[in-house]
This record gives sequence, C-alpha cells and structure tokens, in this order.
Amino acid sequence: MFVIIGYVVALGCVFGGYIIAGGNIGVILRALPIEMFIILGGALGAFAVNNQPKLLKAVGGAFGKAMKGSKYTKDRYMELLAMLYEILQKARKEGLMAIEADVEDPDNSPLFQKYPTVGTDHHVVEFVTDYLRMMVSGNLNAHEIEALMDSEIETHHNEEHAVVGAFQRLAGALPAFGIVAAVLGVIKTMGSVGQPPAVLGGMIGSALVGTFLGIFLAYAIVEPLAGLLEQKGDEASKELQCIKTTLLASMQGYAPMTAIEFGRKVLYSTERPSFSELESHVKTKK
Repeated sequence: MFVIIGYVVALGCVFGGYIIAGGNIGVILRALPIEMFIILGGALGAFAVNNQPKLLKAVGGAFGKAMKGSKYTKDRYMELLAMLYEILQKARKEGLMAIEADVEDPDNSPLFQKYPTVGTDHHVVEFVTDYLRMMVSGNLNAHEIEALMDSEIETHHNEEHAVVGAFQRLAGALPAFGIVAAVLGVIKTMGSVGQPPAVLGGMIGSALVGTFLGIFLAYAIVEPLAGLLEQKGDEASKELQCIKTTLLASMQGYAPMTAIEFGRKVLYSTERPSFSELESHVKTKK
C-alpha cells in the first residue's frame, strides 16, 4: 500500500507541478509512447543481457515482495523466540536426542506445528533444523557451527542483494537511455530544419521528454524499489542472525531463557520485544 501511495505522490507532484507552472502536458503525452518505447525497450533488453535467467526469475518475484508489507513484526519474533525456547528447554531437560524426531520430521512435529507462523516457514525451519541436527550429532564445536552459520547467512544476503544490484544497475542505465532517446529526437529535428519555429519547438520539446523520462524512471521508480528490496533483504538476514545467536548461546551452556535473551538483543529496536513481553509470551506458550 505504501509503495503505491509513494508512486502516486511522486507522479502527482512532478506532473502536477509542471501543469501548475503552466506547462503544456500535451507535449509530454504526445511524445510519451515513442520515448517510453525507446527507453524501456532499450533498458529492458540490456537488463536481460546483463542478468542470468535465474536472477531474472527472482526479479519477477521481487515485485510481489515489494508490494507486501513486512512480515517481520514483533509478534513474529516473539513466536520465533518462544519456539526456540521450547526446543532448547526440551533438549536441556530430556537430552539432545529427545529433539531428534522433531528435527528429522519438522512437518509432523507437534513442537514446530505449535508455532504456525515460523514453524511452517521453510527458510526458518530449514535453518533451525540443520544446525540442531549438527548439535545433536556432536561432531562440531560452537566455533565451527558459527562459521557455517555465518557462511550461510552471507550466502542468503548475497542472493537477496543480487536482485537489489540488478535494479540498481537498471536505475543507473535509464538516464543514459533517456539521453539516447533525446539524441534521436534531436537528429529527427535537425532533419526538419525547414519547418516553422513552432513545429521545431514542439519537436525539440518532444526530444527533451526522453531525458526527463529516463531520469524520472530511474530516481522516482526503480531506485526507490531497489532500496525497499534491500531493506527487506536485511530483515530476512536479521531473523537468521537471531536464530544463530540463540542457538550458539545454548551451545555455550546458557540456560534457554538466557539464550533467547541473546537472540532478542540482536533484533532491531523497532521490532524487539521487551524482556517482560517475551517472558510473558514464553510462559503463555508453555
């Protein structure tokens, strides 16, 4: 919703200001189809060449992600930490082997199903169970597991940032394609120098629309979208860091309640529950 509102405000203020200032919107509207064809066609063609098919597929899914609100809320994090607490508490009381069945088959685990928001999230469950499985096996120490976690989180971040980088490169290319459209318009105008000044003026104005559109599309449409996707990617990585910190604290011998406090401290202040909120939620879920 905020994305659409933002775009409406940007379009309304730019074109509304032009009209209020006495600009002839007809010049822009007449030039718009051809200029957009040149700019978007050229930019999207170069975009396809510049990115692998798997990244192009991810870019297609990014639009839907951008339009949705953030799922990383305080309630989600409280549920995540409560789930981790229950897993660690069970392992502490009954031994690590007690959670083996939950780890090997999380889809049918009452423990994971008790937390529908995060317990059915593929990325969360896979990350949690992979490292719990390593903890159960006992073949790796905390430092080795931490190194693996860091590598996986970095890979996840790089995958998210690849889409952001693709949009940033597109934003950087759009002004250049706007200049290309403008130059083509000037070439067309120079081939019609015998026309009356009023006609030439309209042709020059249409040519300059290309420059305007290239800059506008870059900095009012595509670049903000890249920034939004970057923030969403950071939020996804933050959730994995929360899980990482909690599990490592448990491996280092801290009690489950203390371990989830480590995880709570990693969260952004805007979504981080207070200690009392988390403690109350955990007790309610028990």
